[in-house]
Amino acid sequence: MALVDIETMLQMRQLMEATGALIAVYDQDDRLRYANGAFRAAWFVGEDEHPIWADLMRRNFHTARGTVIKTSDFETWLHSTQSRRGKAGFRAFETDLHDGRWLWMTETMQPNGWMLCVASDITSIRSDERTLRQDRDTAIKASLTDELTGVTSRRFVMGKLEELVRGDGAKVRAVGCLAVLDIDNFKYINDRFGHSVGDAVLKDFAITLQRLTRKTDIFGRVGGEEFVLILPNTAMDEAEAILQRMLQAIRHSRPLPEQVSFRYTFSAGLACALRGDDPHELYRRADLALYAAKMRGRDQIGIELPPPLRAMQDR
Repeated sequence: MALVDIETMLQMRQLMEATGALIAVYDQDDRLRYANGAFRAAWFVGEDEHPIWADLMRRNFHTARGTVIKTSDFETWLHSTQSRRGKAGFRAFETDLHDGRWLWMTETMQPNGWMLCVASDITSIRSDERTLRQDRDTAIKASLTDELTGVTSRRFVMGKLEELVRGDGAKVRAVGCLAVLDIDNFKYINDRFGHSVGDAVLKDFAITLQRLTRKTDIFGRVGGEEFVLILPNTAMDEAEAILQRMLQAIRHSRPLPEQVSFRYTFSAGLACALRGDDPHELYRRADLALYAAKMRGRDQIGIELPPPLRAMQDR
């Protein structure tokens, strides 16, 4: 049986090298673990290279090769793109290459964060249809992105929250955690320093926390100074540890280069998500935990009662 499996794997590898499709596999850290020759040639990856996706995109952007990225600020583009990358079980989209090719790209995600990318050349599609489809994709992307901070929008986040808790059955099980995050004393910041400083704080908050999220996490702005972090397949203690690292990062952040003494904090409410939960009720529980954190003095995490204790209280 082992010999058959090895032979099958060898044949699969040879087929993937022979196909015209561009195939790649990324791990949970978004590092390229496998790419066939067609993929490596299109994105200029050496045979022995295993770059992080962000580093590959950055390198190719500055040398004008690989994916066409229409922006004058690459880091802002990267920050926004990473907030959506790998957040769906399956995603399909179109992309241009600097060599003139137009590709249909699919991304298939595993719950553990590994991703399969497969791209096909669709350059032969008429140019007028191509423009129409690109305009459509641009509009969809805009609707799923918060314009100010570049992270995902309320629409995107709430859709993912519904996906997380979707399902039924007799066996109730935890499917992850939800955290509602709120910048402390944000109204005072706006009133005291002006809305331009408030905007700078919002952008700094989004960029700082986005860097600390995992590939499978979903982070977005839901309105004002309130953000949401969805942590699939994450136990409460692990989620709390992630939030503690975020609290520490914001304490050390200095969003105003001209005012190095300026600092800010945030508070968070954390709730356990169960399969079959009503997403609005789950959000309410996390929001109540956030309120408790604010009442205790801010710059900390409020944690809801564990599910068994909730059930006992409801009796």
